[in-house]
Amino acid sequence: MQTTVHIQGMSCHHCVMAVEKALKKLPDVKSVKVTIGEAVIETAAPPDMTRVRDAIQAEGYEVA
Repeated sequence: MQTTVHIQGMSCHHCVMAVEKALKKLPDVKSVKVTIGEAVIETAAPPDMTRVRDAIQAEGYEVA
């Protein structure tokens, strides 16, 4: 299943790498593609959006 999450507060490659690393640690995540302002997450089942939001916020960004 592919899920797109819009993210506020990202402005550089460091932001992209921090969010990508955090999302890849989540259970059931098969792949992650992060660009400034957006993350596309591939999972086998619907992702736990609370965990996704928490992982992004822990890096200092907000889910739009």
